[in-house]
Amino acid sequence: MNNTIALRTIVTKEIFRFIRIWPQTLLPPAITTALYFLIFGKLIGSRIGAVNGASYMDYIVPGIILMSVISHSYANVVSSFYSTKFQRNIEELLVAPVPNWIILAGYVSGGIIRGLLVGLVVTLISLLFADVVVNNLLITLSVAFLTATLFALAGFINAVLAESFDDISIIPNFVLTPLSYLGGVFYSVDMLPSIWQTISKGNPILYMINAFRYGLIGISDVKIELAYLITGGFIVLLAFFSLFLLHKGIGIKN
Repeated sequence: MNNTIALRTIVTKEIFRFIRIWPQTLLPPAITTALYFLIFGKLIGSRIGAVNGASYMDYIVPGIILMSVISHSYANVVSSFYSTKFQRNIEELLVAPVPNWIILAGYVSGGIIRGLLVGLVVTLISLLFADVVVNNLLITLSVAFLTATLFALAGFINAVLAESFDDISIIPNFVLTPLSYLGGVFYSVDMLPSIWQTISKGNPILYMINAFRYGLIGISDVKIELAYLITGGFIVLLAFFSLFLLHKGIGIKN
């Protein structure tokens, strides 16, 4: 019962934290998405034509949605947990009889909820520009959930290891953003030279975006089973590493 109360308290705090500042957390993705669809979809897409049998607008919709899920699930956890460290509120959690997995689950759940909520906002915006008919609802929802979980965990690790506010912006700017843009959001891997196709397949985000695209419009450059395996494997790895960091108090107790 105590664990349930603790988990609910952390999750509720996280939800109210980003809902309270919705003009900063929910409104910008809507504006950015509209610009993506207007510039890439309408202006550039009309000149590109079809990609793998789908219109260019329909092709980029899944990638843009999932890119928003990735960035916001990550950003929510890294900013929230680092602020807890910076303000020394983490000490209240450390002295409370709350298991480490509850702390992790609470913050990650907040990141998942924000990521999926932003994904829903972006999806609604996309309906103004494209007629997307869901190919497989189960795959669409499961890939979105697993992706949000993975990057919420990554955000937690970044927050634990960060020593300054600059440290929480390095990974999003120099790792997540390049990998997202090179993950097949705006193009098919089949359009690349063979050497770059091979290099691109070392990018895990490529598999998540293609699996999500398959769920929405039935098109993918990779095997869906492999995408689930890679995503699930990273989730397990990052979850155990996060619990290890909490158990050792690395970046928290010093």
